[in-house]
Amino acid sequence: MTPVNEFSLPIRVYIEDTDAGGIVYYVNYLKYCERARTELLRALGYGKAAVIAEDLLLVVRKAEIDYLSAARLDDELVATASIGKLARSYVIFHQEVRRAGEVLCRVQVKIACVTTSGGTMQVTAMPADVQESLTAYLHQ
Repeated sequence: MTPVNEFSLPIRVYIEDTDAGGIVYYVNYLKYCERARTELLRALGYGKAAVIAEDLLLVVRKAEIDYLSAARLDDELVATASIGKLARSYVIFHQEVRRAGEVLCRVQVKIACVTTSGGTMQVTAMPADVQESLTAYLHQ
């Protein structure tokens, strides 16, 4: 079942995405998911998705990926992103990469808000406007 708040990004597989056999290299699925999350945040008004405010960044804290089937050169894929959980200082995204409706991989990514002030990269609360945007998207 497709989540109500699912964001989708079409992606074409190019030669640079594949190994010598024309199979998508495993790390590229994470790149496709990164693009989908970035474009979701862009659609919410955050042009530089990793930089959400002065001295605040969104960074990957944890990623889990389950590879189910391989994508190949010239495939038309869709990378999705939906919000699974929203907390004060982090958001968990549920993501998939699909080909013609077939799920090729499932990804769960925890994105934390950190402060760069003082060079510490300490986890901190997301700004209220970011929380509000993500909450509104989650409940649309």
